[in-house]
Amino acid sequence: MPFFHKPVLLREVIASLGCRAGGVYVDGTVGSAGHAFKILEESAPNGLLIGIDADEDALHEAEKRLTPFRYRVTLARGNFANIGKILLSLNISHVDGILLDLGVSSHQLDAAERGFSFSKGALLDMRMDFRQQTSAYTLVNNLPESSLGKIIREYGEEPMARRIARAIVAERKLKEIETTTELANIILAVIPKKMHGHRLHPATKTFQALRIAVNNELSSLQGALTDGIERLHQGGRFSVISYHSLEDRIVKTSFRSYESACICPHDMPVCNCQRQAKARIVYRRPVTPSEEEIADNPRARSAKLRTAERI
Repeated sequence: MPFFHKPVLLREVIASLGCRAGGVYVDGTVGSAGHAFKILEESAPNGLLIGIDADEDALHEAEKRLTPFRYRVTLARGNFANIGKILLSLNISHVDGILLDLGVSSHQLDAAERGFSFSKGALLDMRMDFRQQTSAYTLVNNLPESSLGKIIREYGEEPMARRIARAIVAERKLKEIETTTELANIILAVIPKKMHGHRLHPATKTFQALRIAVNNELSSLQGALTDGIERLHQGGRFSVISYHSLEDRIVKTSFRSYESACICPHDMPVCNCQRQAKARIVYRRPVTPSEEEIADNPRARSAKLRTAERI
């Protein structure tokens, strides 16, 4: 199917990065290159972009989309957690801006064969990188009930996690759970109708939890934040778009920690840690989509943009 993903908060992202001619920028989730295309336009005539993505399909699409800028673009397949290693492999020590647009792309949701969505029946998969072994099928059919429940509770923030995990284990004793539809129906059957949301399908949180676990998303995000801030020139910007509270909390906490200097106990009269602040937070409150953007692209409604500037 056509690879299409409308970039979220496009104008706001470009403003947050302060794109300029001659700058070097990293799009750690390049996808179909919606943000990347605009970054290259705004950094003309000689700005450079390094686009990173774990999804091979996304990189193929980005390559086609960015053809007009071919001499100013380098694409790399990998996890943004390894941003430092990827930059060093390209002999780049520091950059002027980094963007992470977290979560799952519209293409990944809409392509049934990827197994991210329960709206279209498909084999359980949810891997962003097909080179990895673990898929949603692996977790659903092999994890102990306690581990499965913990993933659904912590990554999906699902209050019915134990009940859902119990039902999954009971069903897989009869037969393996192979498809997204089978899993969604199991969840639907055990969540009381009074708890069915008007906007969210009862399986939404569980599918989110499994996707996060399959792709190791939260630890990868923390790694990218820790590594990425060290790869910025003074004045360089780090912008992150998150879509749920778990991601946003990690970004907010990390950026605040970079802004802090001394972390000695309050009762210590003299600083012994010698810690220096690394960044300042650009926007005290997260930037969110306008009503017009949400009406045009409903998948943008939960997006939050946070930005830190290296000092």
